Amino acid sequence: MRRRHLLAGAGALAGSLAVASPAAAGGRVRTGLDRLVESRWAALCGQRVGVISNPTGVDRRYRHLVDLMHGSGRVDIGGVFGPEHGFRGSAQAGGSEGTGVDARTGLTVYDAYGASQATWERLYAAAGVETVVFDIQDAGARFYTYIWTLYDAMAAAARAGLRFVVLDRPNPIGGTAYGPMMTAGFTSGVGKKEIVQQHGMTVGELARFYNGEFLPGEAGAPVDLDVIACRGWHGRLMAADTELPWVLPSPNMPTPDTALVYPGTGMFEGVASISEGRGTTRPFELVGGPEMDHHWGDRLAALDLPGVEFREAYFTPTFNKFTGVLCAGVEVKVTDRYAYDPVRTGVAMLAEARRYPSFAWRADSWDPQRPYWIDKLTGSPRLRTMLDAGATADEATAAWRAELAAFAARRRPYLLYPR
Repeated sequence: MRRRHLLAGAGALAGSLAVASPAAAGGRVRTGLDRLVESRWAALCGQRVGVISNPTGVDRRYRHLVDLMHGSGRVDIGGVFGPEHGFRGSAQAGGSEGTGVDARTGLTVYDAYGASQATWERLYAAAGVETVVFDIQDAGARFYTYIWTLYDAMAAAARAGLRFVVLDRPNPIGGTAYGPMMTAGFTSGVGKKEIVQQHGMTVGELARFYNGEFLPGEAGAPVDLDVIACRGWHGRLMAADTELPWVLPSPNMPTPDTALVYPGTGMFEGVASISEGRGTTRPFELVGGPEMDHHWGDRLAALDLPGVEFREAYFTPTFNKFTGVLCAGVEVKVTDRYAYDPVRTGVAMLAEARRYPSFAWRADSWDPQRPYWIDKLTGSPRLRTMLDAGATADEATAAWRAELAAFAARRRPYLLYPR
């Protein structure tokens, strides 16, 4: 196997944690793509390359990786692979753009949404690639599906004997882990392996974690992995602390503010009686339902949760749950992103919403053995059953304290940036 190399920026960051404010160092962040372009594509020259990306794979001038690579004439591109929402981002949640020819570059774009590892192998063979490049902005939550696209693509590359290159990008919500662990009996497309709900890792760090912890058992061997790391990033920096451009990674993730609340309010996808704000201009920040009222926000405000306030809000979704129906609820307003714990906040919101007689968990008839979507989102039935039994948010979050600490220790050897 070719010797692995790593363009890592961790050493240069050793002093960055001493700054008075995380934002003070934000202007110096460079992504893996920035560094690859500066090197004149050195890590990819002389190889036939396949690219897994979406609209987020851009430089500071919003120029896309594939367009830059194609225009350089220095990289042989065998094909592009589009995840959920498509390579150019034209599809809604649960959709893709299909396989076809990209109008801008003339390259073949293969539809890889929902691809199994066997399908990935077939796609690699069809494109005739030797090296696979991954560049997608993650949102930082276990149930955001691009990190599982990464996992399956890596496992398939390992089986096919291909090289895998991750162009790293900062985690937009920082490097701290929160929340419960996924358990083996509740894995799905929104959580395929045992990581916690807010993993606090970049995609490059996740790739290293997958390669060391999961791929040897599942694929028979680790993949030949290179991570082209960021420079100037550390785990206290969030998207708002940097000058990096934000491109919505999916239609319902429009801003870094959305990403910040998503690991918590994303759990409302598992509640049938409450909208998580899809179909509004502030998805996952606006949360409510037709049978809710202002008392929910009052009770949440009384909890005095760190780093967050709750504005009484009314909204009418244009699609998804309760289309055209007036919903009452709250807008989640993060006031201190460093003190804010999105998962604990989401659990508190669920616990208070559970008091309403209309409250109902979303049940999925297609999976009768594991019918509750909330169990797949949170990794087990534990949170649902505790809240049904009247547990408080403090009691529910205490239940995962040990597993969160164990995960933090397990991930430590794979981290590239200071925490």
